[in-house]
Amino acid sequence: MLAVGATAIAGCLGGSGPSGPTVTMTGDLRFDPADVAIDPGQQVTWVNESGVPHTASAYGEGIPDEASYFASGGYESEQAVRQSTSARGFLERGETYSYTFDVTGTYQYFCLPHEESGMVGRVIVE
Repeated sequence: MLAVGATAIAGCLGGSGPSGPTVTMTGDLRFDPADVAIDPGQQVTWVNESGVPHTASAYGEGIPDEASYFASGGYESEQAVRQSTSARGFLERGETYSYTFDVTGTYQYFCLPHEESGMVGRVIVE
């Protein structure tokens, strides 16, 4: 049931542009690959293949000025992600989150519960 919710949220937030890379959220607390390069209008999909919950949340100051904020769970800002007391946006094993990137530039993002362990990544739209 949660996977359906995650898919619905992804569709509402990021649209469904041309398929792009898949980023795996791993059990050793990293994004694989950590950096991906795509064309404008392409979609990135994050998939949790580990037994622990993960998120994909943009750094508010780490995205292009013209870009919309993105985060699994549909949050509208980094502050909202950090202040949330719910598990909204946490992806369980097998769940996915997709987002379509339309604005060129570098997007830095993190996994909320594992940021201090270095679980960060970048999407480079060129």
